[in-house]
Amino acid sequence: MKKIAKLFGVFAMAGLFTLASCDNNNDDDNMQMTATTIADLAGANNDLSILVEALTRTNLVTTLQGDGPFTVFAPTNQAFTDFLAANNFNSLDEVPTSTLTQILLNHVVSGTNRSTDLTTGYRSSLSTAGADGRNLSLFVDTSAGVVINGVATVSTPDVTADNGVVHVVNNVIGLPTIVDHAVANSDLSSLVGALTANGNTTFTDLLSDNTQLFTVFAPVNSAFASFTNPNGNDIDNVLSYHVIPGTAAFADELSNSYVTTAAANADGDNLSQYINIDNGVMINGNSTVAAADIVATNGVVHAVNEVIDLPTVVTFAAADPTFAPLVEALTTATPGTDFVSVLSGTGPFTVFAPTADAFQTLLDSNMDWTTVDDIEEGLLTSVLQHHVLNELNVRSGDLTDGIAPATLEGDAITINLPGTAPNIAEVTDGAGNAGIGIVVVDVQANNGVIHVINTVLIPDTSN
Repeated sequence: MKKIAKLFGVFAMAGLFTLASCDNNNDDDNMQMTATTIADLAGANNDLSILVEALTRTNLVTTLQGDGPFTVFAPTNQAFTDFLAANNFNSLDEVPTSTLTQILLNHVVSGTNRSTDLTTGYRSSLSTAGADGRNLSLFVDTSAGVVINGVATVSTPDVTADNGVVHVVNNVIGLPTIVDHAVANSDLSSLVGALTANGNTTFTDLLSDNTQLFTVFAPVNSAFASFTNPNGNDIDNVLSYHVIPGTAAFADELSNSYVTTAAANADGDNLSQYINIDNGVMINGNSTVAAADIVATNGVVHAVNEVIDLPTVVTFAAADPTFAPLVEALTTATPGTDFVSVLSGTGPFTVFAPTADAFQTLLDSNMDWTTVDDIEEGLLTSVLQHHVLNELNVRSGDLTDGIAPATLEGDAITINLPGTAPNIAEVTDGAGNAGIGIVVVDVQANNGVIHVINTVLIPDTSN
């Protein structure tokens, strides 16, 4: 203890932080003179006394005396005083211990990150206050000095210890919500501007709510710059389409699947979104995740390179490789029929969409057919029209046993409930083929809904 006290005295007299941040050529000498831990460094600086008090109260002193290495963004006494006042605490003792622990850990990252090592981007802190117990993200901005999460500026960098490095900061780094992360990153400023346009606080209030979880696909500034809103969709609904409520879907949990967003069609049905992870993470076939897993207390943000417009039924057909033969059929020249244009229109439509396997079974049934292009154009047109209900958005909850809606082709199909597992429901087509399985329901587009089926529907060709 006398030896440590003597070392503290040397630091105090020599100017602790000036000494520790000397030229890198003197690193060996510095390490000899600073043969102490991060916790000890903090204890030797009177301007970090509240930090030491907080570390002691939360039993984190031992942590920062460990091997590490650690990088600590250390708030000054004034930073803590401002934090307490801003959050209506009269003293450090009033901050719940669990909250204080996570706040302190949010100032620590693994490794020795000197100021010259830091670059603009995200790092994980040691705080596990993120959604689903994940480590919170810290956004480091080095465009003008070093700023953490847009709130804390490094005032004294590179105070070295034998188990890491300390950077003194002028503000306490709070536990960030999704909105905090959006505001901190200047490359998301267009998104923040859109969310708060005309004084609107609906989105910021929602995405600051720590009682719910969200996944947000956040378009970067260049994405907004290139977005022209070609379909004239309501911009608030477009923004809502980037939000998946009720879950924090991290990159390692994503799969080729449909998810439900906060956006809705004219009838109030929440719109679906198709996620494909075959080559990175792509949304609806055109927007790619550029930065994944920005962890907040109330969810996760994935930065994307394109604004994701509200989908039509054609959007999903083109994005989901399951429907590749269907897309081929839709785009095959059929006299007087442009299915892509029709199904991109206002609708609404209900589409029973056959899978690739369903089309392959159809092709295998005729020796003259190798691809969809081989099917006679008139027959192909009739077959496609037999999969569409016009001016109807019939969701699974609207289906009843024996309902027989008419298709664009003219023949009715019959819905049979309940389905035989694994079919959710079953269909009898116009030709009388029964037991055709509906295997996925309620893929909701802005202009209609898709139900996925395992067999191509055939109209009554006897007429």
